[in-house]
Amino acid sequence: MFNKVILVGNLTRDIELRYSQGGMGIASTGLATSRKFTSNGEKKEEVCFVDITFFARSAEIANQYLRKGSKILVEGRLSFDQWVDQNGQKRSKHSVVVETMQMLDSKGDNQGASQGGMGSTAPSQDYGQDSYAPQQGRAQSYQQPQQPSYNKAREQSRQMPSSNDIPTIDIDEDEIPF
Repeated sequence: MFNKVILVGNLTRDIELRYSQGGMGIASTGLATSRKFTSNGEKKEEVCFVDITFFARSAEIANQYLRKGSKILVEGRLSFDQWVDQNGQKRSKHSVVVETMQMLDSKGDNQGASQGGMGSTAPSQDYGQDSYAPQQGRAQSYQQPQQPSYNKAREQSRQMPSSNDIPTIDIDEDEIPF
């Protein structure tokens, strides 16, 4: 089976960070995505709100750099949550457990820059669950380990295609969901 979700949108609220008893960070927020389309000659927009959850280091990074309105791309898996509310009613919802994220705001657009500081971290840096943010003011002086020869062959096969190989795609700005 395959369970993969990729969403691009804006956060609907600030990150709520808490920690499990084991000390792992758990952050939750909401994401708004939209779809623009034309129906009967009339332009319409459909907005979808999705709850998302970050774990471990990516939860702490999200809490540090993201604020309400931040634009991000998330990849993760769909999760089905069930609970009983205060009235004894069974409730359920789908949410997304984030495995990787990419911050899409530019440094100037990020409202959290004055609070947490962006430092030398690029806002479009990809942060997975096992990734980390570079520390401000710390030199990255370590020796790259020798890679096996099969990794070198893979890297050489990943060369950029020539401009003749890249197809042109005609996308109307109204089709972009952000």
